[in-house]
Amino acid sequence: MDAFIDLLQWPAMLATLVAAWLVASQHRRARVWGFGWFVLSNLLWVAWGWSTHAWALIVLQVGLFALNLRGLRKNEPGS
Repeated sequence: MDAFIDLLQWPAMLATLVAAWLVASQHRRARVWGFGWFVLSNLLWVAWGWSTHAWALIVLQVGLFALNLRGLRKNEPGS
């Protein structure tokens, strides 16, 4: 189980990079997908951080999660 948790950092990193790429798009639909990818990366980083007792990382990811939810709302049509 420790090996599985240890491997979570790689998909978390990949999801973060994909999210950053999409959020930088000029197209609203791509940005929305980017914020969704960021939410996924937040969850993966929290799972990995919890197992390694990286409390500052967890707090950071909770804050970024809230900002990503705001980004999703702001990119809805009519907002």
